[in-house]
Amino acid sequence: MKKPILFLIIVTTFFLPNFVSSHVKHYSNLKYLEYEIYLNKELIGTHVFNFRKDKNTLSVDTTGKFKVKKLGIDLMDYKTKTKEIYVNGQLNNYFSETFQNDKRKYVNLSYNKAKKLFEIDGSSFKGSTDNNSIVGSWWNHEIINKETQISAVSGRILPQKVKFLGKKELILFDKKYKALKFHFLSNNNKPKNKKKINFNVWYDEKTLLWLKMSYEKMGKWEYRLKKHTFY
Repeated sequence: MKKPILFLIIVTTFFLPNFVSSHVKHYSNLKYLEYEIYLNKELIGTHVFNFRKDKNTLSVDTTGKFKVKKLGIDLMDYKTKTKEIYVNGQLNNYFSETFQNDKRKYVNLSYNKAKKLFEIDGSSFKGSTDNNSIVGSWWNHEIINKETQISAVSGRILPQKVKFLGKKELILFDKKYKALKFHFLSNNNKPKNKKKINFNVWYDEKTLLWLKMSYEKMGKWEYRLKKHTFY
């Protein structure tokens, strides 16, 4: 038993120092993130994050859209808008509205400071969950330390387990990154192909920026960081 424990300590100390000690305030100077979305290597859409800092408040506004076509017919038309508001590093409010074809999904989340709970009105869940959960918007590296994520689209509560897969060199749009790769998987008894969470996610070792995501769902999906700017 001693060797696995020692290995875990070494990995935590030397490979993941920033992830263990950092939080959302790490992104206080971040201004803009732009991702391209691919399905089976074909560009189908974009997802953009705009960050705004005002004293002790950080606001993150996003817009995302993609369209899947086959033989000239629209199979999926997806559009989403979200807003995250953090006060002193604590998520205070989250709002999202998503349209997948003609179906609307939404989340209205607020933080109850007295009870230390997130109160959620979502299209798939209405209720509360403890503040150790995190909204699954992926840009915030803190998600790797959480056992539960809240669906950014519907508010559903999703237990997860995260495995560190090591350091990888990643090339995106002719830029080289030293990346840390993680595998996120739903922590339930469902078969692997039925799990809501089954993603590979890469974060930059130095800046902690979300670089890439890949998953399989009726094809191979990828989100790739194309552009980022700081204040």
